[in-house]
Amino acid sequence: METIDWILNNWNVRVVSLILILAAWIDGRDLKVPNWITYPMVLSGLLYSVLSAGYAGLGEGLLGMTVGLLTLLPLYAVGGMGAGDVKLMAGIGAWMGWKVTLVSFCVTAIVGALMSVGMVLYRRAGALHTGRFFMILGEWARVRNPVVLSEIAAVRKPQMLLLPYGIPICIGTIGYFMYSNML
Repeated sequence: METIDWILNNWNVRVVSLILILAAWIDGRDLKVPNWITYPMVLSGLLYSVLSAGYAGLGEGLLGMTVGLLTLLPLYAVGGMGAGDVKLMAGIGAWMGWKVTLVSFCVTAIVGALMSVGMVLYRRAGALHTGRFFMILGEWARVRNPVVLSEIAAVRKPQMLLLPYGIPICIGTIGYFMYSNML
Protein backbone atom coordinates (compact mmCIF):
# COMPACT_ATOMS: atom_id res chain seq x y z
CA MET A 1 0.00 0.00 0.00
CA GLU A 2 2.89 2.37 0.75
CA THR A 3 4.23 1.93 -2.78
CA ILE A 4 0.88 2.88 -4.30
CA ASP A 5 0.66 5.97 -2.08
CA TRP A 6 4.20 6.95 -3.09
CA ILE A 7 3.32 6.63 -6.78
CA LEU A 8 0.04 8.53 -6.48
CA ASN A 9 1.48 11.29 -4.30
CA ASN A 10 2.86 13.99 -6.61
CA TRP A 11 2.54 11.76 -9.67
CA ASN A 12 2.60 14.89 -11.84
CA VAL A 13 6.13 15.67 -10.59
CA ARG A 14 7.22 12.17 -11.54
CA VAL A 15 5.71 12.51 -15.02
CA VAL A 16 7.47 15.85 -15.57
CA SER A 17 10.73 14.36 -14.27
CA LEU A 18 10.55 11.41 -16.67
CA ILE A 19 9.84 13.74 -19.60
CA LEU A 20 12.78 15.94 -18.59
CA ILE A 21 15.12 12.95 -18.39
CA LEU A 22 14.07 11.81 -21.87
CA ALA A 23 14.43 15.35 -23.27
CA ALA A 24 17.88 15.76 -21.69
CA TRP A 25 19.08 12.46 -23.09
CA ILE A 26 17.90 13.34 -26.61
CA ASP A 27 19.27 16.90 -26.37
CA GLY A 28 22.64 15.55 -25.24
CA ARG A 29 22.69 13.15 -28.18
CA ASP A 30 21.19 15.34 -30.94
CA LEU A 31 21.56 18.94 -29.65
CA LYS A 32 17.80 19.32 -30.06
CA VAL A 33 14.68 18.82 -27.94
CA PRO A 34 12.11 17.51 -30.44
CA ASN A 35 8.57 18.80 -30.82
CA TRP A 36 7.16 15.31 -30.24
CA ILE A 37 8.25 15.77 -26.62
CA THR A 38 7.52 19.45 -26.05
CA TYR A 39 4.09 19.92 -27.63
CA PRO A 40 2.49 16.91 -25.91
CA MET A 41 4.14 18.00 -22.65
CA VAL A 42 2.58 21.46 -22.86
CA LEU A 43 -0.85 20.17 -23.93
CA SER A 44 -0.97 17.38 -21.35
CA GLY A 45 0.15 19.85 -18.69
CA LEU A 46 -2.73 22.16 -19.56
CA LEU A 47 -5.13 19.19 -19.54
CA TYR A 48 -3.80 18.14 -16.14
CA SER A 49 -4.30 21.70 -14.87
CA VAL A 50 -7.93 21.71 -16.04
CA LEU A 51 -8.70 18.25 -14.65
CA SER A 52 -7.11 19.03 -11.29
CA ALA A 53 -8.68 22.45 -10.69
CA GLY A 54 -11.10 23.37 -13.48
CA TYR A 55 -10.96 26.84 -15.01
CA ALA A 56 -8.78 28.13 -12.18
CA GLY A 57 -6.36 25.30 -12.97
CA LEU A 58 -6.40 26.23 -16.62
CA GLY A 59 -5.50 29.79 -15.69
CA GLU A 60 -2.65 28.55 -13.50
CA GLY A 61 -1.42 26.24 -16.27
CA LEU A 62 -1.55 28.99 -18.88
CA LEU A 63 0.22 31.42 -16.57
CA GLY A 64 2.88 28.79 -15.83
CA MET A 65 3.29 28.06 -19.53
CA THR A 66 3.68 31.78 -20.23
CA VAL A 67 6.28 32.21 -17.48
CA GLY A 68 8.15 29.19 -18.84
CA LEU A 69 8.16 30.72 -22.31
CA LEU A 70 9.21 34.15 -21.09
CA THR A 71 12.16 32.85 -19.05
CA LEU A 72 14.08 31.59 -22.09
CA LEU A 73 12.44 33.45 -24.98
CA PRO A 74 14.84 36.43 -24.83
CA LEU A 75 17.85 34.13 -25.23
CA TYR A 76 16.12 32.26 -28.05
CA ALA A 77 15.34 35.57 -29.78
CA VAL A 78 19.03 36.45 -30.01
CA GLY A 79 20.16 32.97 -31.04
CA GLY A 80 21.48 31.82 -27.68
CA MET A 81 18.94 29.10 -27.05
CA GLY A 82 17.04 26.50 -29.06
CA ALA A 83 13.27 26.62 -29.46
CA GLY A 84 12.95 23.15 -27.92
CA ASP A 85 14.52 24.39 -24.69
CA VAL A 86 12.01 27.25 -24.54
CA LYS A 87 9.08 24.88 -25.14
CA LEU A 88 10.44 22.49 -22.51
CA MET A 89 10.28 25.28 -19.91
CA ALA A 90 6.75 26.07 -21.13
CA GLY A 91 5.85 22.43 -20.51
CA ILE A 92 7.18 22.62 -16.97
CA GLY A 93 5.03 25.71 -16.48
CA ALA A 94 1.88 24.05 -17.86
CA TRP A 95 2.29 21.12 -15.47
CA MET A 96 3.70 22.83 -12.38
CA GLY A 97 2.46 26.44 -12.42
CA TRP A 98 4.33 29.70 -12.51
CA LYS A 99 5.97 29.68 -9.06
CA VAL A 100 7.65 26.29 -9.47
CA THR A 101 8.62 27.21 -13.03
CA LEU A 102 10.24 30.47 -12.00
CA VAL A 103 12.31 28.81 -9.26
CA SER A 104 13.13 25.95 -11.63
CA PHE A 105 14.40 28.48 -14.17
CA CYS A 106 16.62 30.16 -11.57
CA VAL A 107 18.16 26.84 -10.49
CA THR A 108 18.50 25.82 -14.14
CA ALA A 109 20.37 29.05 -14.94
CA ILE A 110 22.88 28.32 -12.17
CA VAL A 111 23.33 24.72 -13.33
CA GLY A 112 23.71 25.89 -16.94
CA ALA A 113 26.31 28.47 -15.98
CA LEU A 114 28.31 25.92 -13.97
CA MET A 115 28.13 23.39 -16.80
CA SER A 116 29.25 26.01 -19.33
CA VAL A 117 32.23 27.00 -17.22
CA GLY A 118 33.05 23.32 -16.67
CA MET A 119 32.94 22.63 -20.42
CA VAL A 120 35.22 25.56 -21.17
CA LEU A 121 37.70 24.59 -18.44
CA TYR A 122 37.69 20.94 -19.54
CA ARG A 123 38.60 22.00 -23.07
CA ARG A 124 41.16 24.51 -21.75
CA ALA A 125 39.57 27.23 -23.83
CA GLY A 126 39.00 29.86 -21.17
CA ALA A 127 40.68 32.75 -22.97
CA LEU A 128 38.88 32.02 -26.24
CA HIS A 129 35.44 31.78 -24.65
CA THR A 130 35.98 34.71 -22.30
CA GLY A 131 36.76 36.85 -25.34
CA ARG A 132 33.66 35.55 -27.14
CA PHE A 133 31.53 36.20 -24.06
CA PHE A 134 32.58 39.85 -23.92
CA MET A 135 32.17 40.15 -27.69
CA ILE A 136 28.57 38.88 -27.39
CA LEU A 137 27.85 41.27 -24.50
CA GLY A 138 29.19 44.10 -26.64
CA GLU A 139 26.93 43.07 -29.51
CA TRP A 140 23.93 43.02 -27.17
CA ALA A 141 24.82 46.53 -25.98
CA ARG A 142 25.28 47.94 -29.51
CA VAL A 143 22.73 45.99 -31.57
CA ARG A 144 19.25 46.42 -30.19
CA ASN A 145 17.43 44.49 -32.91
CA PRO A 146 16.82 40.85 -31.86
CA VAL A 147 16.55 39.76 -35.51
CA VAL A 148 20.01 41.13 -36.28
CA LEU A 149 21.42 39.58 -33.10
CA SER A 150 19.93 36.24 -34.11
CA GLU A 151 21.51 36.50 -37.57
CA ILE A 152 24.91 37.30 -36.04
CA ALA A 153 24.55 34.34 -33.66
CA ALA A 154 23.61 32.00 -36.52
CA VAL A 155 26.83 32.87 -38.35
CA ARG A 156 28.87 32.33 -35.18
CA LYS A 157 27.08 29.13 -34.05
CA PRO A 158 29.23 26.57 -35.97
CA GLN A 159 32.33 27.85 -34.14
CA MET A 160 30.75 27.88 -30.68
CA LEU A 161 30.93 25.32 -27.91
CA LEU A 162 27.25 24.39 -27.56
CA LEU A 163 25.58 23.34 -24.34
CA PRO A 164 22.53 21.11 -24.83
CA TYR A 165 20.39 23.17 -22.45
CA GLY A 166 17.86 20.38 -21.94
CA ILE A 167 20.43 18.85 -19.59
CA PRO A 168 20.64 21.85 -17.20
CA ILE A 169 16.84 22.17 -17.38
CA CYS A 170 16.53 18.53 -16.31
CA ILE A 171 19.16 18.70 -13.57
CA GLY A 172 17.99 22.06 -12.23
CA THR A 173 14.30 21.21 -12.21
CA ILE A 174 14.61 17.71 -10.76
CA GLY A 175 17.13 19.04 -8.25
CA TYR A 176 14.59 21.66 -7.18
CA PHE A 177 11.88 18.99 -6.96
CA MET A 178 14.12 16.94 -4.66
CA TYR A 179 15.16 19.94 -2.56
CA SER A 180 11.49 20.89 -2.09
CA ASN A 181 10.49 17.33 -1.18
CA MET A 182 8.19 17.19 -4.20
CA LEU A 183 9.87 14.08 -5.54
